[in-house]
Amino acid sequence: MKGKARSIINILDLSVEELEHLFTLADDIERNPEKYQDRCAHKQLATLFYEPSTRTRLSFESAMLALGGQTLGFAGASSSSASKGESVADTISVMSNYVDIIAMRHPKEGAPVVAAMHTTVPFINAGDGGHFHPTQTLADLLTIRRTKQRLSGLTIGLCGDLKFGRTVHSLIDAMLRYPDNRYILISPEELRLPEYEIDKLHDAGAEFEETRSLEEAIPKLDILYMTRVQKERFFNEEDYVRLKDIYILTPDKLKSAKEDMAILHPLPRVNEISVAVDQDPRAKYFYQTLCGKQMRMALILYLLGLDQ
Repeated sequence: MKGKARSIINILDLSVEELEHLFTLADDIERNPEKYQDRCAHKQLATLFYEPSTRTRLSFESAMLALGGQTLGFAGASSSSASKGESVADTISVMSNYVDIIAMRHPKEGAPVVAAMHTTVPFINAGDGGHFHPTQTLADLLTIRRTKQRLSGLTIGLCGDLKFGRTVHSLIDAMLRYPDNRYILISPEELRLPEYEIDKLHDAGAEFEETRSLEEAIPKLDILYMTRVQKERFFNEEDYVRLKDIYILTPDKLKSAKEDMAILHPLPRVNEISVAVDQDPRAKYFYQTLCGKQMRMALILYLLGLDQ
């Protein structure tokens, strides 16, 4: 009978030392992919996605296939027994008997906590509502580390939906563990960072400021982390329509930015970054998706004990 397995629900479930190990492993995967192509042979990953996803689900599946493993799962609650009323606990208890590792996306905050209580194989939270998204943060951290050669002493601008943006919350939580980072929070009042995240900044003694103006913030930034205004998180469509195009990054706005500033975005993009920005060498959001695949490969190997 299988015993208790490791679960990654929040980026803080990984220590700084573990993060460094994963970065080193991801860099080796990039340099020597053939070394890892059969590392997960005969292993199976379940991708249980109760909410629509393109990048995260396919990134997990691509990562497992690149390691020589196999994948199975579903891409929406309607195509699973959840449509019949099956609980997350029961689904996880069943899937633990079928696979070696599980990745789950769920619209309800806290669902991964329930899953972690019932899994007997390693479990990865692939995003829960507006709460946590640890593997996106792994992608973000590797992108920043590779483009800036460090994770400390940076001025980071977080722009857009800071209220519901789970990627923003997870990135702040992770970066607070590295010294001397400064944060510029760019949002309208309605989408400002929640008080519990503001409290974390205060408690860590971090330097930060809040502003509504992207134009005023851009010249100060080493990293600009753009986010979309998420229609699926709004209860009132009028509020969404009023706020959805409040920030649009264009080549003109980038004229005052540093030459080596990096532009990140967790994707999907709607209107918040003009396609004309894609050709700018500072645009790193598509490279970010490659970093995400490599970090998921590293995490899968680590949780399965196949990283050595």
